Amino acid sequence: MSQQQARPGTPSATRPDGGHPVALRRREGERWVKVLDQSRCIGCHACTTACTSESEVALGVTRTYVKSVDVGIFPNVRRAFQVTRCNQCENPPCVAACPTGAMYQRPDGIVDFDKKICVGCKACMAACPYDAIFINPEDHSAEKCNFCAHRLDVGLEPACVVVCPTEAIFIGDLNDPTSKVSRVINREAVSVRKPDKATAPGVFYKGAHKATLDPLAARRPAGSTFMWSEKIENHKITNSGAPEGAHVNSSATAQVSYDMAHSVPWGWKVSLYTWTKGIAAGVYPVVLVMALLAGQPLSGTLVRYVAPAISLLALVITGILLVADLKHPERFILILIRPQPKSWLVKGGFVLTGYGAALALALLFGYLGNESAVRMVGIASVLLGAATAGYTAFLFSESRGRDLWQSPLLLPQLLVQAAMLGAGFAVIARHSLVLDASNAAVPVFVGFVLLHSLLVSAEVFTGHPSANAKLAHWEMTRGAMSGWFWLGNLGVLAGLAALIQPEIGVALCYVGMIAYEHSYVRSAQLVPLA
Repeated sequence: MSQQQARPGTPSATRPDGGHPVALRRREGERWVKVLDQSRCIGCHACTTACTSESEVALGVTRTYVKSVDVGIFPNVRRAFQVTRCNQCENPPCVAACPTGAMYQRPDGIVDFDKKICVGCKACMAACPYDAIFINPEDHSAEKCNFCAHRLDVGLEPACVVVCPTEAIFIGDLNDPTSKVSRVINREAVSVRKPDKATAPGVFYKGAHKATLDPLAARRPAGSTFMWSEKIENHKITNSGAPEGAHVNSSATAQVSYDMAHSVPWGWKVSLYTWTKGIAAGVYPVVLVMALLAGQPLSGTLVRYVAPAISLLALVITGILLVADLKHPERFILILIRPQPKSWLVKGGFVLTGYGAALALALLFGYLGNESAVRMVGIASVLLGAATAGYTAFLFSESRGRDLWQSPLLLPQLLVQAAMLGAGFAVIARHSLVLDASNAAVPVFVGFVLLHSLLVSAEVFTGHPSANAKLAHWEMTRGAMSGWFWLGNLGVLAGLAALIQPEIGVALCYVGMIAYEHSYVRSAQLVPLA
């Protein structure tokens, strides 16, 4: 029987290249994995071509490619290859991050995707520590290697396995002790990429050089191309190929000779969202708390109308930015009507919705003049405002490969930023507060400015636990985003001018926060993961 006729349960299928027959027996409790024998790989890119043809992958993107690194010192040099693709993790972070379940894990362990319900939020891209997911430029949905699940389901091997001329790629059931992959993985030396991320990858490398598995291990050459592929560099490159002053695991005897361009999933819209969200989360709660602590009646125009309206407006802008950043903005409602509960994008969506409802109720009860109801809803708004400010720390922490975002300082930074932005508004509106609160507005704002600067200093001057975090820190403070970073922090510190010119100090702080947020959001994404 030819391979094109094979079906589940068929004992064997003949390979088109005349090689040995393969058996794709299916059984309960199977865990499909892949072994890439890099000692046999010749870098022919047949797997890339076959994958592109089989899955009709769009131009400019790829589900799999062959990275190469030149190892050694002339004349003793060899080229080491690494087939790079989705790792079919047992604990896939992309599945947990996907807000609609478009990225899901099958019972046999294969991580697949459903384009019909993908909203294009890029959370899966940010979550993947292997940089294996991309947005298809034609249909604007997330895509990656899915183990050729459609072939596997009809008894066929994945396209890359079939075409490999040296049989360097083979698949099987890891839970079947008689399978070839099980024997190789359990009896021979194999490696996985980034085992420290606790994803339990389902792609195993045999005979792979460390310089190919660690994206920071090999020096990256200067210039704008890798042989026939264009590459995009986001930082200054020295003649040695390493970023100036950056901490990398580079070796003088290893240099990348072929790689793909590294993409940045989240851009300026996400940076701006963190700023508008901080304003939304800070203005009404801070004004309300200051009024309560000062013993001010909640019947004033500022508490009843202005502060909740400003927070609600900023929250609406935040929502617009989030929806505009989706590749399928028309599907945004799927996040709320068919949520995947593990995703912090979903949890954040419900937090924003709840906070928006609380602000709307505060405006309604303020209009009705019901002070007790305003007080009750106001307390709920303070709690929801804190959740609105802080949930992004957990959203960012879902990005396993972005080590800068794993910092325990991120949550307190976000809370302090919201409080600082809210206190800045209180300074501008201080004449509408009672005397005690009015006198406290500027000192409170200055205190949060100093606290924010202290947290940023702790982030900058304390050690970082990984080379990835160190390189992201370098990008932020000395590399591509250093201008935004220092401009932002100087702007925030200029908020101290509020002691002399309150309105000017607040304006400088607000502008500085935009720059700082952009540097922080983007820097973590500049580090190559593959």
